[in-house]
Amino acid sequence: MTATDELRRFLEDRLPAFRDQWGEQPGFEGKLAWQRIMQQERWVAPQWAEQHGGRGLDVVESLACSELLAQYRAPGVAGIFGVANVGPTIAQWGTEEQRRHLPAILAGDEIWCQGFSEPGAGSDLAGLQTRAVLGGDEFVIDGQKIWTSDGMRASHMELLVRTDPWAPKHRGISALLIPLDTPGIERRPIRQITGESEFAEVFFTGVRVPADSLLGPLNEGWKVTMTTLSHERTGVVSHASAVQREVEATVDALRFDRTGRQLPPMLQDELVRRWVEGRVVGILGQRSLESIRATGEPGPEQSIIKLEWSLFTQRLARTRLALGGLGAVAGPDEEAMTAYLSARSSTIAGGTTEVMKNIIADRVLGLPR
Repeated sequence: MTATDELRRFLEDRLPAFRDQWGEQPGFEGKLAWQRIMQQERWVAPQWAEQHGGRGLDVVESLACSELLAQYRAPGVAGIFGVANVGPTIAQWGTEEQRRHLPAILAGDEIWCQGFSEPGAGSDLAGLQTRAVLGGDEFVIDGQKIWTSDGMRASHMELLVRTDPWAPKHRGISALLIPLDTPGIERRPIRQITGESEFAEVFFTGVRVPADSLLGPLNEGWKVTMTTLSHERTGVVSHASAVQREVEATVDALRFDRTGRQLPPMLQDELVRRWVEGRVVGILGQRSLESIRATGEPGPEQSIIKLEWSLFTQRLARTRLALGGLGAVAGPDEEAMTAYLSARSSTIAGGTTEVMKNIIADRVLGLPR
């Protein structure tokens, strides 16, 4: 029996009862409950090594599992940043003591966030100014982080700090693993245009953590950071099929619309463009998957998918808002408006559009700097 066969059997057995209790759109607590159900059979991160709580699946197998979860519309896990980004970084760079966090990450007992972005640094991650001074057996941290995803819910943080202020820009950075209930840490929610607060700004004032909080070598945190970001971007291939499914769902909803309304020609043309774009991104996802099968690594399509996903998300949200008409703007149908407002951040999340264009120009097209 293949991994996807096992996962399909698991979903058909456990998902209906979960939906009866939590509904189709579970909040954070519901996602946390689902994460714990998933981990009972080691499905939260099947690509992790077995000794860390996974199933040891390769990249292609794990992507197939992600696709199956999407087909069944299974909820996401609550601690996604710990599972997808921080956990694999700890597995690669951490000490045996630090790797004891891994089972807690998978079980949802620890929710992790990434303390990367700072005011004034923007997308220039290496421009961070939060400092950590090593004295004796502890670090003393002072500074601020902003736009920290899950920052209000997280129990722990992978924190980037500058430990050598005199070193060149991409050196002198270190990564620390810290519990967020440490004295001297203050968190404030950032209210978004949707009314939600998915992000936080975090302040560090004389925060003292043990020296063994260091993840990886001292002053070589940029290498650790690149590991975290590489895991963050590996999931880009899944975006491709998600894009295609979303536009297909939008078209299917109109196909089975019983009101008999006719779309204006201009809106019909716009919907056709979204359909074509979704198919193109889906094809790029298949090519990237073929590259992974052949070489074990995603191809250059990955950067193009990330760029197109960002732009397409905004375009599709605009189209869905137009399809919803007045009811989506001022009526009871809030889903389209919420999606439209949320989509404004898609060209920032996981690397800004401008940064992605530079990466494509440099690493894919080979253009001169």
